[in-house]
Amino acid sequence: MKSFTLPSYAKLNLALRVVARRPDGFHELVTLFERIDLHDDVSFAPAKEGAFSMVCDDKRVPCDERNLIWKVASVLVKGEKVHKGAKIVIKKRIPVAAGLAGGSSNAAAALQGLNKLWDLRLSQAKLLSYARMIGSDVAFFLYDVPFAIGTGRGEMIKPLAVKAALWHFLVVPQAPLLTKDVYEHFAVSAQSFTNTGSDVNIILRSLEKNDPSGVGAGLFNDLEAPILVLKPHLGKLKARVLRHDTLGVSFSGSGPSVFAVMASEKEAQHLKKIFSRTYRQVFVVKTK
Repeated sequence: MKSFTLPSYAKLNLALRVVARRPDGFHELVTLFERIDLHDDVSFAPAKEGAFSMVCDDKRVPCDERNLIWKVASVLVKGEKVHKGAKIVIKKRIPVAAGLAGGSSNAAAALQGLNKLWDLRLSQAKLLSYARMIGSDVAFFLYDVPFAIGTGRGEMIKPLAVKAALWHFLVVPQAPLLTKDVYEHFAVSAQSFTNTGSDVNIILRSLEKNDPSGVGAGLFNDLEAPILVLKPHLGKLKARVLRHDTLGVSFSGSGPSVFAVMASEKEAQHLKKIFSRTYRQVFVVKTK
């Protein structure tokens, strides 16, 4: 098997509703995922039997047991009784600890890449079962769809047959947040849980009509409150973005990424030019 490279895309959460606290300590969610064209490249090459290694061009990314790719390899070796080796190289573009699911996306790419490299011939259903073991957002990236509803911990995926395409302005401040810390503060500060995902359907109807204005008006994220408890200054960033000509602004996932739905690429590029004077990680992205 020759070496090859797979793209590993980021996601945004157009909606994120926390429905309940689960007996296992996680939270029950209803979320609307959007795959965007910001991506890492994950390359796979054969190695001698039993040898596994990974490298990344971003020093903030651990290349050992802490990385979900390493977990993917370990699970496949054990579950499929694999004796082959692999070398994985990550070219990082998705900001780290930003609420964009870069680690989960890399894990999904690893499931697909190692399945091919090691000639495991695992079915989609089997890959999904492994994805749900590895992390909450991993399963979404195994579906070749731009939009999906996630329930459970986010690992139960309903692909959406939606043709909409959105433009976004995205800014990632130097204020990394760990998902577990955000949820810990949510559990402490939340007074009650919302019992419905009906407001997710409002955004979905706008997507079905390819109506960016409706999508922007409906954005919400229940994790915004704990994000602002941990990083209060991010409220000023969101407010600053809102002062510009956007269709709606929200945090993605557990933050700190702030994104806006834009009417056009031109307006998104204009906003990028303004915010690039202050922030290093500023992007114009679209639905992938």
